[in-house]
Amino acid sequence: MAAGAAMSIDDRIERAREAYERAVYGGDTSALSDAEQGLDAVEADAALARGLILHARLQAASTGAGSSSGSSSGSSSGSSPGSSPAEDPAELPLFERALASYRALGDPRGEAEALFWIGCLHQFIRRDDQTAVPYLERSCLLAEQTGDRSTRSEALRHLGIAAHRAGRLDEARERLEESSRLRREIGALPGVASNMIGLAYIAAAQDRRAEALATLDEANAIAGAHGAHAIVSHIEQARAQI
Repeated sequence: MAAGAAMSIDDRIERAREAYERAVYGGDTSALSDAEQGLDAVEADAALARGLILHARLQAASTGAGSSSGSSSGSSSGSSPGSSPAEDPAELPLFERALASYRALGDPRGEAEALFWIGCLHQFIRRDDQTAVPYLERSCLLAEQTGDRSTRSEALRHLGIAAHRAGRLDEARERLEESSRLRREIGALPGVASNMIGLAYIAAAQDRRAEALATLDEANAIAGAHGAHAIVSHIEQARAQI
């Protein structure tokens, strides 16, 4: 989870119980505020995690229906039209609740992650890049400031998607390449393969078809080696389109 990485959820709950006992039996209320703040962090993490579960279910349903729009770890750079997936009305409030909690806690790392997922929802589900981009840009900035390479790589990917859809191909390529560099650094190689699909679409759009196909070959090798079967399927879809 983004918040409270140094302390587990069980630790935070146990601290709350201990604070209760100290207050009730010993009259010492000094630990109550810290314990309450710890529980706020647990609730923020839980809200974000619940939103992720809903998003994963939606993405799986979208992929099963043949959409190639791509989400945070999805297939292409997002330029293929596809059909908009059906939004779960509970997803956005969960991410917004997490965002508000992280801000109240003064946790910019958690804030960056929540901002990313709000931006991803607007882009992937609502197909609204105009609304999504400010969230993604703020997420990218905070992630850079806090050293969160994972969230920054996700934000850069989706900023690349927005640039691709807007026809800014050079910018899209730069965003995806930087996202891929970060993903390689943290060992998220299936994510690198996912980005490479977007890079292949961009290469094809710039009349570099041979490079596009070679990029897909490399992406397929990476995805296959890491059991990323959904990405392999998206690679085949891209190969057919390119």
